[in-house]
Amino acid sequence: MIFLGIDIGSLSCDAVLIDEKKYILSSSVIPTGVRNIESIAQVKKNVLDASGILETDIKSIISTGYGRTRVKERDGAVTEITCHAKGIKHMIPETQILIDIGGQDSKAMCLNPDGNVVDFAMNDKCAAGTGRFLEAMARALEVDINQLGDLDKGATSDLVLSSMCTVFAESEVVSLIASGTAQKEIAKGLNRAIAARTHSLVKRVARDTSNLVVSMSGGVARNRGVVKAIAKSMGLKKVNTPETPDIVGALGAAIIAFEKSL
Repeated sequence: MIFLGIDIGSLSCDAVLIDEKKYILSSSVIPTGVRNIESIAQVKKNVLDASGILETDIKSIISTGYGRTRVKERDGAVTEITCHAKGIKHMIPETQILIDIGGQDSKAMCLNPDGNVVDFAMNDKCAAGTGRFLEAMARALEVDINQLGDLDKGATSDLVLSSMCTVFAESEVVSLIASGTAQKEIAKGLNRAIAARTHSLVKRVARDTSNLVVSMSGGVARNRGVVKAIAKSMGLKKVNTPETPDIVGALGAAIIAFEKSL
């Protein structure tokens, strides 16, 4: 039996196909774009083509993400909080605190041993510290967003940005560049600012994380600089990240599709 999970976020549209052993057969991550219906069709085609599975072989489809109701053939729609918790427990079973930084919001979740969410906090009032924020900062620094994760290497200053508002922070970065501040120092300042904001969010679900296993999902988890800064801010040796943090939500949705079929 085959199960499909689709996660439609503000920046990316992700899909995962699994079998009845919860083995990942294929996955795909593409930009959501302005036509999410087309993105859903494309990401679905990608995982089917990559696995050699026919659409008629899919037993159940669960969708998640802000665009989850746009998946017409879904058998159910589940919140991304539940799906990310389910997905990270499959990838990193020991996870107790999950940080999910998406395209336009951030979440911190406290998980019990069964992978259920017992408490969560969400910051969605602005895009500060999210994927959209990092996209804007990459533009201001005139680098590809994929280069941003390693841009702070060798930085030594304790630069602090005065604002985390995307508009004001972008202007501040431009001013810092004009004044001759090195890219790596600005990148370190950005990472420290995101880490401080994320740590504050985590404190709303767990005031002391020193003895807890903390993991991170979402596209921002690919940014090594941000992940290291968060670990340092929280006083941890490391924050765990799966090899493919982008697909955690879609994987969780696929696992829920499997569990609902039992």
